[in-house]
Amino acid sequence: MEKATFGAGCFWGVEEHFRKIPGVIETAVGYMGGTKKNPTYEEVCTGQTGHAEVVHLVFDVQQVTYEQLLWEFFHMHDPTTLNRQGPDRGTQYRSVVFYHHQAQQKQAEKMKERLNQSGKFRDPVVTEIAPASTFYRAEEYHQRYLQKRGAQSCH
Repeated sequence: MEKATFGAGCFWGVEEHFRKIPGVIETAVGYMGGTKKNPTYEEVCTGQTGHAEVVHLVFDVQQVTYEQLLWEFFHMHDPTTLNRQGPDRGTQYRSVVFYHHQAQQKQAEKMKERLNQSGKFRDPVVTEIAPASTFYRAEEYHQRYLQKRGAQSCH
């Protein structure tokens, strides 16, 4: 089993997307990359804590590779918009890969470079690639939010 952490805008839809991938064993939504310990959703929403809304995964490397998860991540949102996804704006909605070890860092950087060179996107990929820090699990009502409501997406 291995860990992965991604921020791609509002964490509800991102979690739902990753949760359905075979080999993803566990998902949790929360906050990473900021300065405040144990932030609340309301605090993160102010943009003052520095945290991003993220989905933290545990996955089985025998069933799904980190590279496959990266591919899904880069194709489930617009990685060319800075601090924005759809109607959501603010640093908490930034596109970010938090890597858990050097191999993940290298794979993320390689995929970002490959996407920038591919011409797939009109604008450059601005996804941040940063070392994982403390993951703060979001409040329980955020966990599997869309699944609990029978929804497939946020919009």
